[in-house]
Amino acid sequence: MGNIVAYRMLHPWFIIDFVNLFSPKYVKEKKVIKTLHDFTSNIIAERTQATEKLHNRSDNHEVNKGRKRLAMLDLLLRAKSEEKSLDDKGICEEVDTFMFEGHDTTAAALSFSLMLVACHKNVQDLILEEIEAVTGDSDKKPTFNDLQQMKYLERVLKEVLRLYPSVAVISRKLGEELVTATGYNIPKDTMVHLHIYDLHHNPVFYPDPEKFDPDRFLPENTKNRHPFAYLPFSAGARNCIGQKFPMLELKAALYGILSKYVLEPVDTPDTITLLMDVVLRTKDEIKVKFLPRF
Repeated sequence: MGNIVAYRMLHPWFIIDFVNLFSPKYVKEKKVIKTLHDFTSNIIAERTQATEKLHNRSDNHEVNKGRKRLAMLDLLLRAKSEEKSLDDKGICEEVDTFMFEGHDTTAAALSFSLMLVACHKNVQDLILEEIEAVTGDSDKKPTFNDLQQMKYLERVLKEVLRLYPSVAVISRKLGEELVTATGYNIPKDTMVHLHIYDLHHNPVFYPDPEKFDPDRFLPENTKNRHPFAYLPFSAGARNCIGQKFPMLELKAALYGILSKYVLEPVDTPDTITLLMDVVLRTKDEIKVKFLPRF
């Protein structure tokens, strides 16, 4: 699906829905969309049935009483049944957002993370030191608080997302006329494309921008940096709704991997070829060597 979206972006006449009917990728696009929506609908239907069975049980009150937090889908179903603030289409759209925006992006970020950590043994060693300092035992499963305390690992991941933002280009429609710092007037309703990849590699904000340096995100190094010079999750009212969750996912994944394996590079930043797609990815899969730590 990402390839099809990128194709339409690079062939702007196909952005018009009527013209897109004649696109060579139209039939495939409809087939892929149906597959994705069927997958989402099945998840919602299964959860709806499970919820109805739970409500029909005599001990339903006691079950819910001890439950502190509801899953996202449960909250959406409650909004539909009790508050009447969502319909089926609205639920599907919200689930689509979580299902399809939170998987490819995180997987791509993890691939780039493994490659860069493998290429920098000093960084790998510092991550392991932090893991042992925080948990006391690299075999222990990390808690939420453990992951929150891993500040060096967080800086590593921020630097990965600077070099390889999962979404390299985003678009916004101007709600009002914009006058740039250089004096250009951009009319209201203009579609503006923001090249986050280029922003993150701008030497004005990041000296020696191709260098992998997690210390760029030390507090003393970020305090004078423009707040919009780093946008891996966009910004403003339409920023990524789940930006904290993928950071925890990535921390947990690297914790589990580095606790058991030493990473050695096969591919490096110089050997990979990046592709223009909705999610930043490489032409070929990234290869990393895993060696048992013990």
